[in-house]
Amino acid sequence: MADLRINLAGIESPNPFWLASAPPTNTGYQVQRAFEAGWGGAVWKTLGDPIINTSSRFAAVHFNGQRVAGFNNIELITDRPLEVNLKEIAETKKLFPDRALVVSLMVEPKRDKWHEIVKKVEAVGVDGLELNFGCPHGMAERGMGSASGQQPDLVEKQTYWAKEAARTPVIVKLTPNITDITATALAAVRGCADAISLINTINSLAGVDLDTWNTIPHVGGKGSHGGYCGPAVKPIALNMVAECARHPRIDVPISGIGGISDWRDAVEFMLMGATGVQICTAAMHHGFRIVDDMIDGLNNYLDSKGIASVSELTGRSVERYTEWGNLDLNYAVTAQIDTETCISCNKCYIACEDTSHQCIDRLTDDAGRSYLKVREEDCVGCNLCAIVCPVEGAIEMIEQPATGISMSWNERQAAIAMLKQRKEA
Repeated sequence: MADLRINLAGIESPNPFWLASAPPTNTGYQVQRAFEAGWGGAVWKTLGDPIINTSSRFAAVHFNGQRVAGFNNIELITDRPLEVNLKEIAETKKLFPDRALVVSLMVEPKRDKWHEIVKKVEAVGVDGLELNFGCPHGMAERGMGSASGQQPDLVEKQTYWAKEAARTPVIVKLTPNITDITATALAAVRGCADAISLINTINSLAGVDLDTWNTIPHVGGKGSHGGYCGPAVKPIALNMVAECARHPRIDVPISGIGGISDWRDAVEFMLMGATGVQICTAAMHHGFRIVDDMIDGLNNYLDSKGIASVSELTGRSVERYTEWGNLDLNYAVTAQIDTETCISCNKCYIACEDTSHQCIDRLTDDAGRSYLKVREEDCVGCNLCAIVCPVEGAIEMIEQPATGISMSWNERQAAIAMLKQRKEA
């Protein structure tokens, strides 16, 4: 079996699967149940001045028969007194000394407020702190959460203030509700953050009830924007993690968050730069025991690859992620349809004919049976036919022999500029 232990900026845990700061980490009872189930760590639900939550507060987006493809919430930070939370944190850490116990914090952007809460929380024996600069609703309207997280100067200042008082590692949790995630990640680094975590939830409205015309969810007939998470946000989160991981000046560990539902998702995040991952929606959907499959699946995957430690995965795919302008314009693939596997549903033909490059022909063989064939000379290798095909392996994208030297758009433009200079000389 592989070694699943991780070390995130000095915070150690027996495996890379942590519960994210959210409803599943609201109480000592819940976190202790999670640790009993096998979770390697947990980020305690955000502490600050207790608030009053609404009823109702959750909604989900179901798609094509899949329950909870996306999840929306308008829940805020802890609604329990700080003293109660601190007592339960101390009890939990005493019971599970080998698990990573990190506490999420959110206070007004004032130096004394950060010093006060950091000292109180660290006094009960935590492994680290996570500064919540991501919550997009409720708290943001009060100048906290993503209202702070969208302003690099406030991210830097508040991180520094927390670090002034902290004796344990400080993780900065970033909001995705911003044009360039690296701007705030860099601000966190300038503020001396020990690590960053991303992404927090995305601003969203889950839907509108077509019978009542109420928003989903609604509170007495009125609704509000909330935070979106779950499997639907994974591609957005994965991109933002990768952008931070490949940035030369963002040189701190990353805790990956966003739509992670199984061990495969976790491996993708780690390959794109994450040291470990945090999970919320999948646990809310299926319960804490999902970590069993995550641990087993990750172990089997690492063994099959001959990898001794999960830490060897971190960042292995980052160098393969680049700007569009660096992609080889002369690389080519074309689609190939396996007529033995094809069920003749014509999905690929319709998709290509209506919305792509009209390069799939419907033909008839000598026995009068219809079949589909790709005209390779007209195929641009867009992948659409393989994407819409309902039969795994019926359509493959085949790499074609190179017809010219490898050349990216950036290289092409540089060559054109050089030729222009020579002509002018």
